[in-house]
Amino acid sequence: MGKRSRKQRASAPRDAVVGAPPTARLPRRAPADERPKAPWHPVPLVELCVLVGIVLIVIGFFSLSDRRGAILIVLGTLLGSFAGLDTAIREHFAGFRSHTALLSGVPAILAAGVLFFARAPWIVLVIAAVAVFAAAFVSFRRAFRHSTGGLTFR
Repeated sequence: MGKRSRKQRASAPRDAVVGAPPTARLPRRAPADERPKAPWHPVPLVELCVLVGIVLIVIGFFSLSDRRGAILIVLGTLLGSFAGLDTAIREHFAGFRSHTALLSGVPAILAAGVLFFARAPWIVLVIAAVAVFAAAFVSFRRAFRHSTGGLTFR
């Protein structure tokens, strides 16, 4: 068998049948190491939110003498946190990486915040936050397992 026949056999598809029509190629799946793209993919929205958040925090530190500085620091921190949360949500529900604990903390913190401003006793606040965290953890873990076909973490 010469070189020419080996090259022809290597380039032909393995399951090709002589005389059969060519099969349609399946769309290329993203590799497991590739992060899921945002719906607004060409626009770097998450990076811009982080940049604006950093700028707000810096401006807030330079104007701490008045109330505006504290508000700018809180807004900058929230904007940066939302940008990170967006990435965690996309990765988690696409099955790229499990962010179960991080995502479970969000409803727990919200519940604790509502109870704090409602002036609930501390023990109620802590018990409610732990209960909400546990329920969200189970739910987010189940969602990740569903999106990966049974894996619990990646």
